[in-house]
Amino acid sequence: MTSRTRSGPSGPARPAGLARWLRALPPSCGPVRLVAVDGHAGSGKSTLAGLLAAELGGAPVLHLDDLASHDALFEWTARFLEQVAAPLSRGEPARYGVYDWERRVFDGERTLPPAPVVLVEGVGAGRRTLRPRLACVVWLDVPREEAWARGRRRDGPGLADFWNGWERAEERHFTADPTLLHADILVRPRAQGYLVLPGPRGEAEKSPEEHGG
Repeated sequence: MTSRTRSGPSGPARPAGLARWLRALPPSCGPVRLVAVDGHAGSGKSTLAGLLAAELGGAPVLHLDDLASHDALFEWTARFLEQVAAPLSRGEPARYGVYDWERRVFDGERTLPPAPVVLVEGVGAGRRTLRPRLACVVWLDVPREEAWARGRRRDGPGLADFWNGWERAEERHFTADPTLLHADILVRPRAQGYLVLPGPRGEAEKSPEEHGG
């Protein structure tokens, strides 16, 4: 088990700087640096994870929407530990079932290689039971109401009932298991790029840096 660093990135002010800092972290799950990108639904976690993955030379991204389901919005921890964390810790590819949100079944399988950095993106990625295996927890710092409003606009009125249930479930989850308090890095979207700050586990004296791109 590897302890996570408490120091935030202090390098250049672009996603490339954050990516370089992540790459330099000690491995946390066998040879892999598992990096959680957490935040409220609709906050832009997939976009941020995609940018970081590109800067990391095509780092694999696990989307937690693939592990969750209508019947288990947040009850995917056992599957993650068994199908993802365990093989990666042995330096082996992880293979996990993927949920089809339209057909409401687990259909198909994806493979996640034991790359130097693997990004885990989704609500609850930085949860308590995963943190011992994480090299870093990144929190996308968008207010809950703003993030949820974005998500509702993105998904349209046809998913309003789903969102009503999701919001209640997400609120219960973060009340019981708050990621923000354990985040190493806070990332705030700006008009141009991102503002990256140390999280509660980071160094409070770090100066904010404007991250463009």
